[in-house]
Amino acid sequence: MTQALDDLLDLLDLERIEQDIFRGESRSAIVPRVFGGQVAAQALVAAGRTVPENRLAHSLHAYFLRAGDPGAPIVYTVDRIRDGRSFTTRRVVAVQHGQPIFHLSASFQAYEEGLEHQADMPPAPDPDTLPTAAELLPRYADRFVHPDTVDRLLEAREAVDLRYVEEPPYGTAGVRREPRSQVWFRTSGKLADDPLLHVCLATYVSDMTLLDSVLLAHGRGGWAVGDVVGASLDHAMWFHRPFRADEWLLYDQESPSASGGRGLGQARIYTQDGRLAISVIQEGVVRVPRG
Repeated sequence: MTQALDDLLDLLDLERIEQDIFRGESRSAIVPRVFGGQVAAQALVAAGRTVPENRLAHSLHAYFLRAGDPGAPIVYTVDRIRDGRSFTTRRVVAVQHGQPIFHLSASFQAYEEGLEHQADMPPAPDPDTLPTAAELLPRYADRFVHPDTVDRLLEAREAVDLRYVEEPPYGTAGVRREPRSQVWFRTSGKLADDPLLHVCLATYVSDMTLLDSVLLAHGRGGWAVGDVVGASLDHAMWFHRPFRADEWLLYDQESPSASGGRGLGQARIYTQDGRLAISVIQEGVVRVPRG
């Protein structure tokens, strides 16, 4: 395990300050706010710690309400909405400086047999043939607004090995492309077998690249290039089948729509052997700076 992954796991190991109240810290962010994937993952950790171990997360629905302050702790309050015979529902509110910054509803289910089918995995190259972040990012150093962007992006990627199948948005800024994007990802070290941990780490990564396809459709390079500003608005995930976040996962993403200063991304996450593990939908603010 790398030190960066160890630090990320520490970040997800929330402090319990009351029966259903938890406190989490933040890591330094690339932008001057808390990374949305971190808040979503921590909120799911808080919810999961109030649920029996035999009930696994199968869905989450979340809203990003305010920009989080990376210099202040975040308090997560869990409401035990329902404990049924098969399903458990939790609601989590994340608070900073006396105001809610994030709201999550999550549902957990005891395992049961049922009907089975899935969409086929799309074609994608072997992840081991693709460039790492350390190999890819320096190629575009002259396109970024700030000279330290490469170092900041590399630091953010240390805990997760994330590899683009094709050029990222900042690699082809100014060229309109099909609104589709694929990345492979896995953690940069082995994890314990706790299923909640793997779900929470996939939640963390899911906020990194989902709106890339919105940018591709308009030839925009993203915040690092300076031709858009944006933020996550809401996020939903459905966990279909068991997976491990320390093994390669294909994140197949597309954008069906952008309008009104918002862009929609939807995606499927597959295991390397072709099992559909997760479905994801996110909408975010995507604005072109005036002037």
